[in-house]
Amino acid sequence: MVEHFHHQSHNFVILLCLLFLASVSVEGRVRHHKWEVKYEYKSPDCFKKLSISINGKTPGPTIVAKQGDTIVVEVKNSLMTENLAIHWHGIRQIGTPWADGTEGVTQCPIVPGDTFVYRFVVDRPGTYLYHAHYGMQRQAGLQGMIRVLVSEGVVEPFLYDHDRSILLTDWYHKSTYEQATGLASLPFVWVGEPKSILIHGRGRFNCSTPSTDATLCNATHPQCTPYSMTVVPGKTYRLRIGSLTALAALSFEIEGHNMTVVEADGHYVEPFVVQNLFIYSGETYSVLIKADQDPTRNYWASTKVVSRNSTTPNGLGIFNYYPNHPRRYPPTVPPSGPRWNDVAPRVAQSVAIKSHKDFIHAPPQTSDRVIVMLNTQNKVNGFTRWSVNNVSFNMPHTPYLIALKHNLLHTFEQIPPPDNYDHENYDIFNIAKNVNATTSNSIYRLKFNTSVDIILQNANTMNPNNSETHPWHLHGHDFWVMGYGNGKFNQSIDPKNYNLVNPIMKNTIPVHPYGWTALRFRADNPGVWAFHCHIESHFFMGMGVVFEEGIEKVGKLPTNIMGCGESKRYHKP
Repeated sequence: MVEHFHHQSHNFVILLCLLFLASVSVEGRVRHHKWEVKYEYKSPDCFKKLSISINGKTPGPTIVAKQGDTIVVEVKNSLMTENLAIHWHGIRQIGTPWADGTEGVTQCPIVPGDTFVYRFVVDRPGTYLYHAHYGMQRQAGLQGMIRVLVSEGVVEPFLYDHDRSILLTDWYHKSTYEQATGLASLPFVWVGEPKSILIHGRGRFNCSTPSTDATLCNATHPQCTPYSMTVVPGKTYRLRIGSLTALAALSFEIEGHNMTVVEADGHYVEPFVVQNLFIYSGETYSVLIKADQDPTRNYWASTKVVSRNSTTPNGLGIFNYYPNHPRRYPPTVPPSGPRWNDVAPRVAQSVAIKSHKDFIHAPPQTSDRVIVMLNTQNKVNGFTRWSVNNVSFNMPHTPYLIALKHNLLHTFEQIPPPDNYDHENYDIFNIAKNVNATTSNSIYRLKFNTSVDIILQNANTMNPNNSETHPWHLHGHDFWVMGYGNGKFNQSIDPKNYNLVNPIMKNTIPVHPYGWTALRFRADNPGVWAFHCHIESHFFMGMGVVFEEGIEKVGKLPTNIMGCGESKRYHKP
């Protein structure tokens, strides 16, 4: 009897253990990261300058997790004289809107010397990013990638042997302070073209360029040896490519190899083959590459600025076939890349991206609200700004999430931004007759769980015959890409041609020169979310908006996000 009881007890304990392990596997692991963020001298393109590093590295460490895991990042701000905030780009922050990391929208900044803990769940597999979201800090080097793997037993719709990540960035030699001061000055001083393009933190500036300080530029510095990705002949590689450029739209290619696009911003794509992958700031893609070329040599990886007549040289890396030496240069001239002003192939790639046939998330067939956003360059009291519907965005001192939750509505303007522009009379192909705009920090209030259409309408800048590419990023959501078009969007005709069958879902999307892009999203994530151009200087100059939805459903806010503006009274150190 006693023996039988012990046997039953033993089985019961085993059952409890199995149930516990099952619950852990369903809920996911907790993955802790401890980061110290500080300035260090780096030479990523051979030119020595201050760069923001995470634990001594720039780009920062890649966060690797599985779907359902909880990420905990303990961030110490050791920048000494500079505030800080980190955005987890592409992570929807369902249930944790205060962890989005957007200073002025979801939190107060982390002041020098303080430690702040971000805690959030990565609810979907895919390729994502993280970066600074304070001022123009991102382009100083605070950025990295997030790789979320599928849960155990889940099969992806493509096969590969190895998984690699590459982050593409552009690099300036002037500090973000110099650049921001120029943008906010009279007369206006533009940031100019980047000095180099970095492939995973490595590039090459020509140290013999006139007026270059020879004491700061060292062409043999080990930090600027070309990035090299070693591959085994015959193997297939999943290459996760992300862009966090401050300005540049890019084309990326690997000499002599086709790339099959299989994922975009965390969603599976109906596969299609490209030789050049066009990628805009804030986007991520997964491509499959088979190492099926002559294995006795290496090949160039090359990235080029497109959509701007740029003076920036192509960024170069090495696609290294084992057992060749990883620093052995290919015997060929690097690919020159596509023409910078050839818009057609860029639009064609945008249109080609559809949801994988086995992973279609059906969009709402209609929308409850349509907001048309005219993208323009303007003047405000003589200062050069960027605007949406002639309104240039300013950030308030009290973050919106705190102001709305604690009913501090007097901290920002209550007259809502316009849902449209003078469609009939505005000529998108020429400089506006009146380039003056206004500023505001008001926000769009969205009815919870409704479907919202956003039409991004491009136009001419204040320069003749010039319309720029703008990559727009939505926080807290993925959206369906309903369509693209040239010229002026027609609200009576163009919606009839929307893709309601298999539109891709993304979080970042380009609006092409003199064109429009239509997207649809469900306002179903309680919180306050930024939507802005991901070109660093453009957002700094006012090219963004903020959406509120379901604020009454947001739980009690953690006090660590407070301490600035009128939230000081709620802050508990």
